[in-house]
Amino acid sequence: MHKAPRGTFDILPQEYAYWKYIEEKATSLCQLYGYQPLSTPIFEDAQLFTKTVAGGTDIVDKEMYIFEDKSGQELALRAELTAPVCRAYLEHGLFNLVQPVKLYYIGPAFRYERPQFGRYRQHHQFGFEALGDADPALDAEVIEMAQQFFYSLGLSRFSIQLNSIGCKLCRPGYLEVLRQHYASYTDQLCPDCKARLVKNPLRLLDCKKTSCQEIAKTAPKIPDYLCPECQLHFQSVQKYLGAMSIPFQLNHRLVRGLDYYTRTVFEVEPRDKGGQSTLGGGGRYDNLIEELGGKPTPAVGFAAGLERIILNLKKQKLDIPALPKPDAFIAYLEEEAKIEAMKLASELRKAGITVITATGDKSLKGQMRQANSLGIAYALILGEQELSKRNVMLRDMRSGEQKTIPLAEIATRLLNDIKQPEQV
Repeated sequence: MHKAPRGTFDILPQEYAYWKYIEEKATSLCQLYGYQPLSTPIFEDAQLFTKTVAGGTDIVDKEMYIFEDKSGQELALRAELTAPVCRAYLEHGLFNLVQPVKLYYIGPAFRYERPQFGRYRQHHQFGFEALGDADPALDAEVIEMAQQFFYSLGLSRFSIQLNSIGCKLCRPGYLEVLRQHYASYTDQLCPDCKARLVKNPLRLLDCKKTSCQEIAKTAPKIPDYLCPECQLHFQSVQKYLGAMSIPFQLNHRLVRGLDYYTRTVFEVEPRDKGGQSTLGGGGRYDNLIEELGGKPTPAVGFAAGLERIILNLKKQKLDIPALPKPDAFIAYLEEEAKIEAMKLASELRKAGITVITATGDKSLKGQMRQANSLGIAYALILGEQELSKRNVMLRDMRSGEQKTIPLAEIATRLLNDIKQPEQV
């Protein structure tokens, strides 16, 4: 028997209410802030990721799905969505529009990770990006959007972790100091951090191994090594957040898993921390578009994994609106009534009423049992007597009350009852 590949899963109907709920909240939020939707291909030129994410990160070194197509071009399933957004920004000349250009997306990403609670090889991201403006007020707006997104879902027990990792002018000096600090602990580092010390020392601060975390506690702090411009930018972000009454915690060890970030970085963490606990994160990436061949273009954004959000919604036992159920179920007796049932269902659907018609050779009792199991509010019953008088029996499945309604009036009656069910 075939099964879904390891690290992937099917979204079954009973789970889809969570996905619809999150997507609707995400869309409403982005419309409120003036962000427009964008969708990019699921696979891209592999260099889009290998050039921008950089070596020394798990994504490039271990996790990307890379393959050659029949023409020999090296492609990759998208490992994240910010780089594709920047590629689209350049390819379609969005830099010619009034800046900043504000975009949002919802879609799958793929990483060959070890599957575990809250982490999958195919996961889904919601994110938004503001491209073409270096104003620190935009950083604060993006952080506010992230906060309001989680509030809109009903999630409130979280903290916003904030840091600045500097720019290409001041970061090299800090990295040299960081290397010197870790050089004294080489024997105590995990294998991954030994490689990071050479390839990507900033990622040393992000290691989750206990021994490496102890070393990171005494590491020099990034904010102490920021250039004046980065210091001013970081202070301004904090000032704007304070003006908007957005609480945050400074975390000098916070770095992001992607190598293109500059200056502001932030993460949203639930207060009840656990494995893979981060709800989402983002920051500024002022060099990424230039690395892809464009002009220097500042940008800032945020992304969150839908699967991890759903885990937290369930953990906090929040009530999620159920998916809408059909308005009516049509049951029938005998073949002639079945033909009339099919005709009636077609007419009701054209009137905007969602309908399920019984199928097969179930008894009337079996059909009613089916309607009840589906949670449908109204059942329409067609039998010989109803057909002869051009009527239909309308049964309220909640109260059991039945009324005979002329077929010509049933659509209007149902529409009224759907809007005002208490009148039935």
